[in-house]
Amino acid sequence: MKRTNMKRTYVSLALLFLGTQLSAYSHALESKKPTVDSLTTEEAVTSKKFEAEDIFELEYASAPQVSPDGKWVIYTRRSHDVMTDGTRSNLWISRTDGSLHRPLLSGKKAYFGASWSPKGDRVAYLSNEEGRTQLYVRWMDTGQTALVTNVQSGISNVSWSPNGQQIAFTMSVDDTTKPLSVKMPKRPKGAKWSEPVTYVTKARYQADGAGILDPKFSHIFVIPADGGTPRQLTSGNYNHGGSLSWAQDGSRIYFSAYRNADWEYQTRESDIYSVVVNGEQAGELTQVTDRPGGEYSPVVSPDGKKLAFVSIDNKPLAYRNRILEVMDLSSKKVSAVTADIDNSVSGIKWSENNTGLYYQMTERGLITVGFSTLESRHMKIVEGLGGTTIGRPYAFANFDVDNDVIAYTKGSAQRPADIFVRRKGKDFQITQLNEDLLGHKNLAEVKEVVYNSSIDGEEIQGWYLLPPNFDPAKKYPLILEIHGGPHLAYGPHFSAEMQRFAAEGYVVFYDNHRGSTGYGERFALLLQNKYSSKWDFADHMSGVDAMINKGFVDPDKLYITGGSAGGIASAYAIGLTDRFKAAVVAKPVINWISKVLTADSYLGQIPFQFPGMPWDNFEHYWERSPLSLVGNVTTPTMLITGENDRRTPMSETEQFYQALKLRKVDTIMVRVPGSPHGIAGRPSRMVAKIENILAWFKKYP
Repeated sequence: MKRTNMKRTYVSLALLFLGTQLSAYSHALESKKPTVDSLTTEEAVTSKKFEAEDIFELEYASAPQVSPDGKWVIYTRRSHDVMTDGTRSNLWISRTDGSLHRPLLSGKKAYFGASWSPKGDRVAYLSNEEGRTQLYVRWMDTGQTALVTNVQSGISNVSWSPNGQQIAFTMSVDDTTKPLSVKMPKRPKGAKWSEPVTYVTKARYQADGAGILDPKFSHIFVIPADGGTPRQLTSGNYNHGGSLSWAQDGSRIYFSAYRNADWEYQTRESDIYSVVVNGEQAGELTQVTDRPGGEYSPVVSPDGKKLAFVSIDNKPLAYRNRILEVMDLSSKKVSAVTADIDNSVSGIKWSENNTGLYYQMTERGLITVGFSTLESRHMKIVEGLGGTTIGRPYAFANFDVDNDVIAYTKGSAQRPADIFVRRKGKDFQITQLNEDLLGHKNLAEVKEVVYNSSIDGEEIQGWYLLPPNFDPAKKYPLILEIHGGPHLAYGPHFSAEMQRFAAEGYVVFYDNHRGSTGYGERFALLLQNKYSSKWDFADHMSGVDAMINKGFVDPDKLYITGGSAGGIASAYAIGLTDRFKAAVVAKPVINWISKVLTADSYLGQIPFQFPGMPWDNFEHYWERSPLSLVGNVTTPTMLITGENDRRTPMSETEQFYQALKLRKVDTIMVRVPGSPHGIAGRPSRMVAKIENILAWFKKYP
């Protein structure tokens, strides 16, 4: 896990496969790093700058798991590998007071998904040691490990039985039904024919990152904890799964599913079920909830008397709060514990004494771990979590709690996520994963800005990065970076992309425009049926003007970029204004009519984001489309999208590229080979994205 001193030429090689022409960047990658003693003053300052190759050295912590006695925490340590252009996942362990921090399972293979046994004597985990991901168990007293499964499909949602003798998990099972009975002529011996045809019959037939899906259904399995043959508990052409929770006597497993004939089209519907595990009635299902909307993530209370779950209504709106509810398993009475919290909750976990539940929620760009009693008395336990994304500053974090000890991920504006522990009222920082890399770097400072949108006075929260060695007397170029979603949120978290922009002398501004999460349901719904539009555009431009009014931004050197929903907003913005010198539109939607009929998200997007079908509401879809404004665009525009993107397909990018070419607007299309929607999913792809953006903006000083 320790970093090696890698030559900068490795980074150049990793970038070549993308076919990028980064002349300025490759000039900076010298074949030999100068020694500290040989550096001039100017070179010494440069060596402290956050460089593109530093991205290969970043690490972050995720998925903490507290032992049942509260004395230990296991977490997943993720680091980049410059030689494989991938991310390593290793498991590390520490006492919850910060002592005895050491590797548990570490190496070139992936180790992740740790889960303590009920007594804390063993840990289940997932690894690709055997080539395909399998389930393993490690005995904590001896360090011995056992391969528990030997399956051909992916494993997820691992859950120990209360007595520690069985482990449940979900796995996909092939659909064996054939859509047609076709008899082909016999192929002559030695003849070479084309590959046989394949059939697509499901409404959900594709997924970003997976391509065309083989017909499969997710089912629940159990297996002895020391290995054996998995036994399938659920059946039928439905998907069963999500998080699994055992009844305290081990007789049943609770899960979520939607076993309705129209299930493919009801993307916001799910119910809680239980399935009998053992005996003659094994596999027998009981429906626990039955109402419109979704109920999922069931968790049985420690005393076995109550069932907590998260619910969401089925109103045809793009955003709804997720509510924590609790059912008494005897009376079936349900109480909405967090109905009076104007926010979405997730990651629910019972307290040891059965009196309430922990959860996490986004609040103004940061993650809070909260606690609510069964009587709906709420309190905030830990605030300011985040840091589990490296590229852009999204508000994402993880936590776990056991025996009243809370472990959580927390970073800062200048550090990705580390592991922290709240124990007996005290906080312990367990890790400092990036001090060796970032401790001597001159990083950008992140500051908050709050302003009012010019269109209606709505308050908008944003942040900005100041370039290292910032001089308030100077005028700096500004980059506006817009987040995706749009129902997501940025926050004051570490961002490799924005740190690189700032390191090259830009002030970087980003905001949580209307539609962002963490500001209540009303704010999130301000973009209902109007994304993109003049409304979110006004939020962004008002922020740009607020930055100009601070006196250190050059109003003649403004740039804009964003990815996914941020790419949509960027493309829409340059159709409404010519104030930006250049734009980089990443993985956008350009034409909503074509997008919803080609992308993988149509089943959930059409009924909740739009007033109806595109053929019945053509004008509405067209008004939301940046292509409707392309006749106004004069801004030089780079487009960058993954060639395997099925969320915002490459055809969207190609439409905008060709339209801009027809208008003779300076434009370039950057295609990322083999990449799905996450074009920064590999370290070199992240570097290529960032450095191409900088190169494009540098072209228009």
